[in-house]
Amino acid sequence: MSEYIYIHPEDPQPRLISQVVRLIKQGAVVVYPTESGYAIGCQIGDKDSLAQICRIRDIGKDHNFTLMVRDLSELSVYARVENQDFRLLKNNTPGPYTFVLKGTKEVPKRLLNPKRKTIGLRVPEHPIAQALLAELNEPMMSTSLILPGNEVAESDPYEIEQKLGNQVGVIIDGGHLGEEPTTVIDLADGHVVILRRGQGDTSPFEA
Repeated sequence: MSEYIYIHPEDPQPRLISQVVRLIKQGAVVVYPTESGYAIGCQIGDKDSLAQICRIRDIGKDHNFTLMVRDLSELSVYARVENQDFRLLKNNTPGPYTFVLKGTKEVPKRLLNPKRKTIGLRVPEHPIAQALLAELNEPMMSTSLILPGNEVAESDPYEIEQKLGNQVGVIIDGGHLGEEPTTVIDLADGHVVILRRGQGDTSPFEA
């Protein structure tokens, strides 16, 4: 059975954040809240945990994986950002946007899109997600918790426990969330392409 831990969504308890991060470092798959529904993640270099996430979500190696990062300085370590795109990123992070960018050599090859060598990067705004990343002190491999057959992210932590209690290491209860996923913006080829409209205003990317 997974650990089920309630963490205050606006003022995360440091002791509980540290407890979750210890589990992640030991190989646990974690379900955690973001501003666009619940996400599922693991330590960036953990092959076994990544394989477990792929099984839970029924996704293959061509899926566009995302790295959750604390801020733009960390983002630039893992992705190549052109000067003209940096202002877009700066003006719209943190927030409910996932940016598809060319990955650097710091990204494990198994996380890159095999054809385009891209990676999704996101700077979350949710206090629990930010607290986890600060304590972990590195990005977290992540993807929206959209279960097979569904089109929206899971929003109810109690229901998540009923569905995944035997398949993940820890579930963070951060309250009931919305189901709308992030807006996905592709900047990898030198121009702006909106791949998915979700949470977040798209007008800055449509000029």
